[in-house]
Amino acid sequence: MEYSTLIVEVADGVATITLNRPDRANAMEEAMWHELRAAMRWADATAQVRCVVLRGAGRHFTSGIDLAMLAGLEGRIRDEDAARAREKLRLLVLDLQDCLTSVERNRKPVLAAVHGACIGGGVDLITACDVRYCAAGARFCVREIDVGMTADVGTLQRLPRLVGEGMARELAYTGRSFEAPEALAMRLVNRIFESPEALFAGVHEIARTIAAKSPLAIRGTKEMITYARDHSVADGLNYVATWNAAMLQSRDLAEAGRAAAEKRAPDYSD
Repeated sequence: MEYSTLIVEVADGVATITLNRPDRANAMEEAMWHELRAAMRWADATAQVRCVVLRGAGRHFTSGIDLAMLAGLEGRIRDEDAARAREKLRLLVLDLQDCLTSVERNRKPVLAAVHGACIGGGVDLITACDVRYCAAGARFCVREIDVGMTADVGTLQRLPRLVGEGMARELAYTGRSFEAPEALAMRLVNRIFESPEALFAGVHEIARTIAAKSPLAIRGTKEMITYARDHSVADGLNYVATWNAAMLQSRDLAEAGRAAAEKRAPDYSD
């Protein structure tokens, strides 16, 4: 499909999805939310895509939700019945949540490559990704408290599981900015690259490494880690046993064995 706010490219099994409103610091207008969901559904359904890299065009990853979008909410939910107006707002919030949850729901790993600013809704977005990397000079902020609202599309649910409850509370309560070294120390990001150029090259190399693995095994691994996050150890063990009862005896398993015996790289089908 064609996108007005994204650039989507595929090479070597990796789909690169670029937030493309550089003149507005990639502010997340309404079209971008829905196009992100459409792009994630496309990547999930496209066999030749084995991994996804999410990045921003221009100087920043994203400045977060477009404030013009927030300003237009009242007109969109207006109703003579106050209860119905509130119901419309609830449905709108749920839909925006789903746009970002589509990143987590994608069966393929999604790697966030963050440079410049990653503010507000940007933190919601990257916490839904599988792994996060950043360039030196990257700046993060859970900004919603400073516009008088409770963050409502994923940060408060996902960030505590990444950085711990105490740190997540501090960031959400204060709205303070923090930079790449602190993001690494709190384990929000896995690695810092010295420049945006090094970041994009390095993350794409990681993505290509993932894309060279068994696609079926990668999808199963993502499924199991996400499931284990939200369930007990016993539930997770039971689920992975059921998964492998269905998926273990695959062509990928046989190809991995042949490749090891023949001392060559495996060649997995999409």
